[in-house]
Amino acid sequence: RKQANSLRSKLAEEKITVDNKAITLVIDGNQEVRELSVKSEYLSPDRKRELEEQTKNAVNDAIKKAQRVMATKMRESGDFKIPGLS
Repeated sequence: RKQANSLRSKLAEEKITVDNKAITLVIDGNQEVRELSVKSEYLSPDRKRELEEQTKNAVNDAIKKAQRVMATKMRESGDFKIPGLS
């Protein structure tokens, strides 16, 4: 439990930024959204669908990057053992 809390704290310090043509999204290594900024030209009803698609893509990309950071941190700790996984 202590190792998990330590890892969680380290991951909270990580910042993953995704910047696409419609939004900028920042999440931490625990996959919590820290910032979301929408570019003003996408704040019109005729661009709603595109904004939704770009937001979905940014969130998915950020989560994948955060998962890679998490896996790297777990490997670096070396002694972090999860029962059933080797």
